[in-house]
Amino acid sequence: MTRSLWHHRDFRQLWIAETASHVGTQVVGVALPVVAVAVLDATPLEMGVLTALETAAFLLIALPAGAWVDRWRRQRVLVRADVVRALALVTIPVAYLLDALTLGQLYLVAAVVGTATVFFDVAYQSYLPSLVDRSQLTDGNGKLEVSRAVAQVAGPGLTGVLLRVLAAPLLIVVTAAGYLLSAFFVGRIRHVDVVPDRSTRRRLRVEIGEGLSFVVRHPLLRRIVACTGTGNLFGSITGTLLAIYVLRTLGLAESTLGLVLSAGAAGGLLGAFTAARFARVVGEGRTIPLSAVGFGLFAALTPLAASVEGAARVVLLVGGSIGVSWAVVVYNVVQVSFRQRLCPPALLGRMNASVRFIVFGTMPVGGLLGGVLGTALGVVPALWVAVAGQLLAALPVLLSPLLGMRDLPDALDATSEEAVSPATPG
Repeated sequence: MTRSLWHHRDFRQLWIAETASHVGTQVVGVALPVVAVAVLDATPLEMGVLTALETAAFLLIALPAGAWVDRWRRQRVLVRADVVRALALVTIPVAYLLDALTLGQLYLVAAVVGTATVFFDVAYQSYLPSLVDRSQLTDGNGKLEVSRAVAQVAGPGLTGVLLRVLAAPLLIVVTAAGYLLSAFFVGRIRHVDVVPDRSTRRRLRVEIGEGLSFVVRHPLLRRIVACTGTGNLFGSITGTLLAIYVLRTLGLAESTLGLVLSAGAAGGLLGAFTAARFARVVGEGRTIPLSAVGFGLFAALTPLAASVEGAARVVLLVGGSIGVSWAVVVYNVVQVSFRQRLCPPALLGRMNASVRFIVFGTMPVGGLLGGVLGTALGVVPALWVAVAGQLLAALPVLLSPLLGMRDLPDALDATSEEAVSPATPG
């Protein structure tokens, strides 16, 4: 029997680091929109720009970042990315205390943090397969999703409480501290990842092309990426407008926004704990399209809340948040583990960067689209557009061999059409 990853020292350090990082991210995820809306009186369009800048780096530099990460020690990339994010964020409370905070500064900080996050995310997903055995990847990703979900539970809830006594800009100090704590624990990992010999390097353009080719030419990966990218595009519309929708359209308190986000985190925690079992019962392949459909269905509860009154609004918001987060986490655990098993170790950074270039590259577009639609159509109609798009996003995986597959292939041939054949029919 394989020993539990909780007995794996280096994995524990990574798990603690991820938890600290995610807590900080969740706090700023609530605090930054509140700063923009409540302190700087941001419009829907300005919120769209802010959301776009948070993720624009994935579109602009993810591909070369993947090639660079494959050339560097991933542990160092993780530490340096954490430090850069902490230093950028701490400028917000400083400027607030000096009465010098502007929307332009929020834009700049969002762009810097987004750039560092590209390097962190690519290195992080490429680092895990070097720490644990391939057979432990699903378990490892599940535990790391628990880390994310725990942070999602603690972060917004903590933020909601602290918003009662502290100004939103001051809460960003918690995020900076989380990133520094993450850097400390990543630095404690003893495993030394191997850097390819310089003599094996080729032109950056060639190495980038290998990563893109791996993703685009594989018949299952390209469908998964199409689903994820489209889902993120329309999901970003909801993310852009959520604070305005809850605080202005529905007239609910800032602490209620924290409650809704905390409820979603609880759904994510449930997803992290149940993903592996769900995949075993339903089948790995089938889990991907089924969870993708679930994401769109649960998302409909958010705009539906505008059609009811009183406590029913909060019930629908909380229920939708729980359901969406559960579906997203189950989907991510299964498809990320599949990608990591399938990809050769030397190509992991470029593969992950290529995937992120596509699936996160749609998010700034979605953020801007959310701002435009929220201004032109109104917040509630824009949210219904997002729901329709999220349901359509499931089609690439729903109308694919995945729905008839129980087990996903575990092969290194990125272009083989045989990879679509189910390992276990049924």
